[in-house]
Amino acid sequence: MHPLTAQLFDLQHSLAVPLLKRVYSPWQALPLIGAYLQELATQLPGDYVQIAPQVWVGEGTYIEKTALIQGPAIIGRNCQIRHAAFIREQVIIGDEVVVGNSTELKNAILFDGAQVPHFNYVGDSILGHRAHLGAGAILSNFKSTGDEINVYLEGKKMGTGLNKFGALLGDHAEIGCNAVLFPGTIVGRGAVIYPLCPVRGFVEAGSTLKNDGKVYPRK
Repeated sequence: MHPLTAQLFDLQHSLAVPLLKRVYSPWQALPLIGAYLQELATQLPGDYVQIAPQVWVGEGTYIEKTALIQGPAIIGRNCQIRHAAFIREQVIIGDEVVVGNSTELKNAILFDGAQVPHFNYVGDSILGHRAHLGAGAILSNFKSTGDEINVYLEGKKMGTGLNKFGALLGDHAEIGCNAVLFPGTIVGRGAVIYPLCPVRGFVEAGSTLKNDGKVYPRK
C-alpha cells in the first residue's frame, strides 16, 4: 500500500478498505470497484437489505422517492439519498453519507460521513471520511483529449494507466461551491478549496487554495 493511502484516509471508515489494501496506489482501486462490490455483497452485516437488483442498503438510510439508484451499489447505514440523486454503477457508500439534490455518482467510493449534497458530479473518485463538496462542485474524470490521466506527487508527474479518474479527497477536505477539480487531482486531509477555483495537481494536507491560485498554510 502506498503511503499516500494512509496519509489521505482513516482506514477505519469504509467497507472498501480491504480493496485499498490490495493495491499499491489508491487510484488502482478504481477499476476494481465493480468486482469488489460483488464480493462485498456476500459478506454484508445482517442490518443490510437488498432493495433492488444489485442494490444493498444499511439500516436507517432514507431514500427519497425521486432518487434513482441504478447500481450495482452498496449504501451504508443512516445515509440520506435526497431528491433527484443519481447513483450509477459501481458505487460504495459508507455510513452517514449525504447524497443530495441532483448529485450524480459513478464508480466511486465515499467514506463514512462524506457529503455531496447539491448539484455535484463524482466520477471515478474516492472521498475520505467527512469530505464535503459545496454546491455545484465537480470532480471531472475525463480529459478532453481522452488520453492517460497523470497525478503529481512530491513534485513529480506520474502516469496512472487510467483514462477515467476524477479525484482523491482526503478526510475532512472542504471543496468550495462551483469549484472544478481536474482529472487526477489529489486533495490532502483537511485542505480547503475556495469557491470557483479550478484545481489540479496536489493540494497539501491542512492547506488552503484561494482564488488567486496560490496555496496557503491554514492557521
